[in-house]
Amino acid sequence: MIKLYNSLSRKKETFTPINEEVRLYTCGPTVYDYAHIGNLRTYLFEDTLKRVLLYNGLKVKHVMNITDVGHLVSDADTGEDKMEKRAKERNQTAWDISEYYTKVFKEDLKKLNIIDPDIYIKATDTIEEQIDLIKKIEENGFTYTIEDGVYFDTSKLENYGEMANLKEREAGKRVDIKNKKNPTDFALWKFSSPDEKRQMKWDSPWGVGFPGWHTECVAMSEKCLGIPFDIHCGGIDHIEIHHPNEIAQSEAAYGKNPANFWIHGEFLNLKDGKMAKSKGNITTLSSLEEEGISPLAYRYLNLTAHYRTKLTFSKDAVSNAEIALLKMKEKINPEEFLEEKISEKYKKEFQEAVSDDLNIPKGLSIAFAVLKDKELSSAEKSSTLIDFDKIFGLRLDEKQNAVPEEVIKLAEERKKARLDKNFQLSDEIREKIKEMGYLVEDTDSGYKIRKIS
Repeated sequence: MIKLYNSLSRKKETFTPINEEVRLYTCGPTVYDYAHIGNLRTYLFEDTLKRVLLYNGLKVKHVMNITDVGHLVSDADTGEDKMEKRAKERNQTAWDISEYYTKVFKEDLKKLNIIDPDIYIKATDTIEEQIDLIKKIEENGFTYTIEDGVYFDTSKLENYGEMANLKEREAGKRVDIKNKKNPTDFALWKFSSPDEKRQMKWDSPWGVGFPGWHTECVAMSEKCLGIPFDIHCGGIDHIEIHHPNEIAQSEAAYGKNPANFWIHGEFLNLKDGKMAKSKGNITTLSSLEEEGISPLAYRYLNLTAHYRTKLTFSKDAVSNAEIALLKMKEKINPEEFLEEKISEKYKKEFQEAVSDDLNIPKGLSIAFAVLKDKELSSAEKSSTLIDFDKIFGLRLDEKQNAVPEEVIKLAEERKKARLDKNFQLSDEIREKIKEMGYLVEDTDSGYKIRKIS
């Protein structure tokens, strides 16, 4: 039995797919910049969800969109398009910007061992479908047109913003636009200003322009998965605006909510608050790698916190995750893996834990219980942990390579420096070893060298 927290009902519910194949839609990146590790936390939680579904024997059809047009710098439908803005800054085409950052994003997913979606779909490839969707919404009486675009009239939908309790609090109000009927109304189609040199614009029944960000996901998910589908995922920041607007359009056009389950992941925070591009305090996966931290160490760090709780990031936290991961790998021998050696007792405990709203931290504690169990053979421990890794995604089935002689030589020089109390030299050698892809860990019995995964 799989239980998942549904943001619609604000409670855990038993998950049963509509058909034999689970249809999963996850909001993808807006490809105008590098994804930071806070963004990547969302994709890691979604990957874990998919792995749990697969671990339970379900088939999954996973669709992820690529937003390459229409996402304005403000969620209130004001400001520049993020793609166009970056293209101007770089003196490049918006298409080149999109292609580059999409490529980097996919490389980041690969480094994190995130399973690729079955379908990537770009907003710019579904303009016709988005126009058709707006037509349906218009025919059903939910739109109006003002000088800068076609808008959705949220007052026409009785349950608008139900997911976020928008009718009970002021938080749902957006920055006003002149002539908007209601503060929460949002753009379905924005007109291109005559004095604006946009690269991405299309003809439509309402005039030349481009689709609203919220419209894109409805059209893309309906095209690939039909409506309703099983699960729609995203970051917790989508609960207040983006996802209520998706639901509103689907109900206006098709008379139904697009998904049965809406699942959201919490933020990754720094000690002094949220990580965000607008604050200029972002850390990318590449910048972690430059400091000798492996992507899988960051993946491990994410496994230590439940997806619905905030995770505070620090260099110490991810370094400790690196060490914990290496210790785990050190105790596993992939050559000993046999299906029949998997501990049924621990597998049952593990499956129950991860199927209870993705309780991966509990799953990790079960994994360490396996490693500490003196009644299990080495082959049983290795086989059981490699089976658990279908969820963890830490590549525990990969054989560890021997440590190069040059690294061992440097480690010995560091040992001598420490004995001579030359701690500055010791630290310098440690950093050099780290640059070569290895960590030196001091223990009571000497030092250990571990490869950064």
